[in-house]
Amino acid sequence: MAMPITAVLRSEWVKITSLRSVTGTLTAIFAVSLGVTVLTSSTVGQAEAAQTHADPVFSAFYALNFGQIAAISFGATAVSSEFLNGALRISLAAVPRRGLLYAAKISVIGGLALVVGLVTSFVIFVIGQMFTGEYAIGLREPGVARAAFGGGVYLALMALLAAGLTATLRSAVAVLSVLIPFVLIASFVMGDALGAVAQYLPDRAGQLLLHQDPPGNLGPWEGLAITAGWTTLALVLGWWTMRNRDA
Repeated sequence: MAMPITAVLRSEWVKITSLRSVTGTLTAIFAVSLGVTVLTSSTVGQAEAAQTHADPVFSAFYALNFGQIAAISFGATAVSSEFLNGALRISLAAVPRRGLLYAAKISVIGGLALVVGLVTSFVIFVIGQMFTGEYAIGLREPGVARAAFGGGVYLALMALLAAGLTATLRSAVAVLSVLIPFVLIASFVMGDALGAVAQYLPDRAGQLLLHQDPPGNLGPWEGLAITAGWTTLALVLGWWTMRNRDA
């Protein structure tokens, strides 16, 4: 008798939330973002806000640049646990339908990353404004509500991008070795070389909505849609690999 979808989801929830390495990276999304926000806002927050061409919205959500590293790590480690010590064989013995198993795992990863991402995004905004004095802005400031909500979605998409790539390569180390340097270094280096094309890279596109007035010719939601497209591609590749490769 096939296991009900709710039972598969519950099983994936238990597996993901019971691993310290996975829950640690999930917690780090919030902890790292908050820590960077407090550090930057308390030291240079007012000085940057006083600059003529300052972008108060991007400054408020700047820490998400570091939170996304934890989100990527969460997505990768949550999936890679299936490929350690024959865990995938055990999972397939309980849930023979590979597509269902994969969909349930991705749903739990995406749901957890979205909730933590949204909480993180709104909390760092509120905390950060406590240090900016007369330059503090509110949720009604143009672009703030969009960035607060979109920032959480962006973090979830980056976690799912890493999850899809990990399912494809079956190695968190390989994915983290590529994605983290890409986000931290290569994207900016390639951005200078590629010019306008760089805004179509997954991280650069998604971060457009963190700006009050996004640079380039893409709108903020168009940028997020491009990131979602990259994520969808990675998830489809992961699904194909899960269905066609031996456990």
